[in-house]
Amino acid sequence: MRQRIYIDTSVVGGYYDEEFKEATIQLFERLDKNEVIFVVSDLLDLELINAPQQVREHLFKYSADKFQRVELTKEAIKLADTYIDEKVVGSTSLEDCRHIALATIYKVDVLASWNFKHIVNLQRIKGYNSVNVRLGFSMLEIRSPKDLVNYGKD
Repeated sequence: MRQRIYIDTSVVGGYYDEEFKEATIQLFERLDKNEVIFVVSDLLDLELINAPQQVREHLFKYSADKFQRVELTKEAIKLADTYIDEKVVGSTSLEDCRHIALATIYKVDVLASWNFKHIVNLQRIKGYNSVNVRLGFSMLEIRSPKDLVNYGKD
């Protein structure tokens, strides 16, 4: 069974960013080889609307079977609001919280992001998972694409 990796907007943009390009391309190569499936949300679609054209159109290069599409649900909105209420992050990070909530609710294997301030941050990860466990959800694995180039291959 292929690993399910939830990707946020930073991963798509990372393909065109010099700082993040190498690892991001390697992660997309894993997608090409059918080693993983990317879980993408309607929230990602909305965020890509304002992205540069090459970023906005990047995912169109791949066939639909490379992705599992998920939708923002009332449950995910409520969970994201709880992260804010519990002060895991501030209210300006609501969209980030919704990505975390979607990945949690859809029980992905790992969430990939280049957002080190609000997502791939040990203190924040502990906070998200504290809320998750208290509310009966599983803990969520959160990593940068660099950490996922070889993730699960052993």
